Amino acid sequence: MTDPNVTLQTICAPSEDVVARVIEDELIIVPLASGIGDADDELYTLNPTGQAIWQKLNGARTLAQIADELAGEFDGTRADIERDMLGMVGELARRKMVVAQ
Repeated sequence: MTDPNVTLQTICAPSEDVVARVIEDELIIVPLASGIGDADDELYTLNPTGQAIWQKLNGARTLAQIADELAGEFDGTRADIERDMLGMVGELARRKMVVAQ
């Protein structure tokens, strides 16, 4: 289940309650506060595509603008990129790992 409030017009940024680091080409996200993420998971990892999305979530661009950038960086249709990005960002928002601004 993802956050239904996350749309292509949403502007998101990482929560202040997480720390993200790249270790051996893998982005690892660590929740720092109670209620962030899921109780069963302590660390989150993102694949290269997810990592590219995470790094663009700077609180200054809409998800549509980020999708434009990703379309130039990755193979796939714009519709596929939007769907995958909305799914990932929506899930991170639901887990309170990103915040909509």
